Amino acid sequence: QVQLAESGGGSVQAGASLRLSCAASGRTYSHGDMGWFRQAPGKEREFVAAIMRSGSNTYYGDSVKGRFSISRDDAKNMVFLQMNNLKPEDTAVYYCAARRIGNPIAMRSYDYWGQGTRVIVSS
Repeated sequence: QVQLAESGGGSVQAGASLRLSCAASGRTYSHGDMGWFRQAPGKEREFVAAIMRSGSNTYYGDSVKGRFSISRDDAKNMVFLQMNNLKPEDTAVYYCAARRIGNPIAMRSYDYWGQGTRVIVSS
């Protein structure tokens, strides 16, 4: 089992930045590849970013490329999502997820999920 807890969400104006954090605990060695997804009201959950356990490979959704950055601190079992130049369309609940194998951008590849943290961006 892997437990994930997100934090760092909030309400900001367009153009602002936020940094989301995800604290992992439990059997993190078995599910070391991490991802962030988001779900806006009335929409399906979508891929935001992913990072491999080595930290060498990262992946981003088209809508966040160049604005968001994923990173990790394995010594603290933490994963971060730095979000810059936020737009109203970034408003969503952001979820941290952990996977063992599979496609890093596919939701079905992830076995464990956090409860989510809400981000609201106003214009």
